[in-house]
Amino acid sequence: MRKVFARPQSMKMFFKQFLRELYQLGVNSIPIVLLISFFIGAVICIQMKLNIESAWMPKFVVGYATREILILEFSSSIMCLILSGKVGSNITSEIGTMRVTQQIDAMEIMGVNSANFLIFPKITALIAMIPILVIFSIGAGIAGAYAIGMFTGIMTPDDLTTGLQYEFSQWYIWCSIIKSLFFAYIISSVAAFYGYSVEGGSIEVGKASTDSVVSCSVLILFADIVLTQLLMQ
Repeated sequence: MRKVFARPQSMKMFFKQFLRELYQLGVNSIPIVLLISFFIGAVICIQMKLNIESAWMPKFVVGYATREILILEFSSSIMCLILSGKVGSNITSEIGTMRVTQQIDAMEIMGVNSANFLIFPKITALIAMIPILVIFSIGAGIAGAYAIGMFTGIMTPDDLTTGLQYEFSQWYIWCSIIKSLFFAYIISSVAAFYGYSVEGGSIEVGKASTDSVVSCSVLILFADIVLTQLLMQ
């Protein structure tokens, strides 16, 4: 980490790499985030309607429960678990391939801080992009809930809107974003570590990609418990 967070030798080159990683890790992840969040929002709405529907409960409770699940857990924690499979394996395989083909060794011989050049832009780009992905995920999930309510008629848009607005707290949005920042650092740094330290050939690169996804998932779940306890007190 000391080598990674050193001052870049060329700010122009760092900024160029940062924009490249911003597009590759962040922008390219937007479609899968929108798709998964849309359908998960629809499924959550259906499940809440089927499981908590009661004459003793107001109809807007479905929208309220859908909002809480999307904001507090799915759009930050579960979405980052999904991204750890896509983004994490991508980072590990890219850096691991450079390691086994001795491109990193060539950088070191030329006096380039390879850890800073390869890893630092990935960490900063993913941390910068993750709040946008969280907001997109929340929006797509809510859109999915509205879509399933309108096309199936299980609940009216007015009831869903009332539930979404009921006792809304902006702090929940900030909690989701804060947690996602930690998760983004875990994904990028752990995946980069596995790729940077791989030894052997292409088989080891594939194994390192698998190990990085597993490690990222476990660390995200552990961090989720700690951060939720700290932020929601």
